[in-house]
Amino acid sequence: MEKSLEMGKFVAPEFIFGVGARHLAGRHAKGLGCSKVLLVTDPGVTAAGWSGEVAQSLEEYGLQTAVFSSVSPNPRAKEVMAGTERYREEGCDGIVAVGGGSPMDCAKGIGIVAANGRHILELEGSDRVEKPLPPLVCVPTTGGTGSEVSQFVIINNPDEGVKVTIVDRKAVPNVALVDPLTLTTKDPFLTACTGLDALTHAIEAYVAKAHSPVTDLHALEAVRLISAHLIATVEAPKDVDRRAQVMLGSLHAGLAFSNASLGAVHAMAHSLGGQLDLPHGACNAILLEHVVAFNWAACPERFERIGEAIGIDMAGRDSAARKTALIARLHALKTKAGIDQTLGSLGVSRSEFARLGHKALQDACMQANPRRATEQDLETIYEESI
Repeated sequence: MEKSLEMGKFVAPEFIFGVGARHLAGRHAKGLGCSKVLLVTDPGVTAAGWSGEVAQSLEEYGLQTAVFSSVSPNPRAKEVMAGTERYREEGCDGIVAVGGGSPMDCAKGIGIVAANGRHILELEGSDRVEKPLPPLVCVPTTGGTGSEVSQFVIINNPDEGVKVTIVDRKAVPNVALVDPLTLTTKDPFLTACTGLDALTHAIEAYVAKAHSPVTDLHALEAVRLISAHLIATVEAPKDVDRRAQVMLGSLHAGLAFSNASLGAVHAMAHSLGGQLDLPHGACNAILLEHVVAFNWAACPERFERIGEAIGIDMAGRDSAARKTALIARLHALKTKAGIDQTLGSLGVSRSEFARLGHKALQDACMQANPRRATEQDLETIYEESI
């Protein structure tokens, strides 16, 4: 049967894209029936001023606000539980998240726990959230995570050295307010990490086993936009037009991977982040070319279309040459963006590969990877990335 004829679903929130979207937080939270919201953010976003602007929008619509900003990169389970306690103590009836993936995933976790009365770590896996979350509005401030439109929630369990993946349509926010102006306060390294994370989302979604004609459209457009504009945003961070293109690419990528899932890059990056607390975007950027090389044989024609979306002329080349060209372009894009680290330079030791590979193979993202992998395969990819 043609892939386009197979049944499939596509889940997405209401989203508003454009400069000034952040100022609509109050209107939408009020429209969702909120009277007092928990504003979930982090110290960096607060210092940049974005949290304050959103709080002002909430105040303008007569909403009371309690702030929870104790959110780390790679948000911890204990932070989710502490945020839930704050939500309950303050008598909140809605949540507004302002920030990158960490505040947004923490906010989703708080909503899940507040509604379901269980510890966040008990809900790992797919479709295990029984009760719907309180109203949730997300204002992303990084062009990369896609959490504002996705059904994924990634929470770190440092006690076990793992990242927990929760996938559930109930975790999709009610409204996403996607304002590219918020990207102008990001430094070059964060810009590169989040942009390459979004590119990885798009590539993995396009080759994932659960891809569909609808996710394909979003994934390829994300590849095109991010590959064309990311370097310019690293070099000229105040260029709002370029920032908008990357933010739009990140939005497309989020819609794609939320519905098609991801693959080995993210499974392996989650393992690294859980065990060693490393930057997620940097891990993805380091691993991407090596995973593409591993997965190529499973769906070469789809990787060739990715290469064309990046701007590679595939005409007149055989499959091996096309593979080489795509891997070389991904490597060049990563290094030009400023990500020139290896796993070794980030402090990863070969002695950790077996444990990392074991954890990665158990990650939910591996289920959609286009090529079946063994623990040894994943250990080899870590070795190639050292």
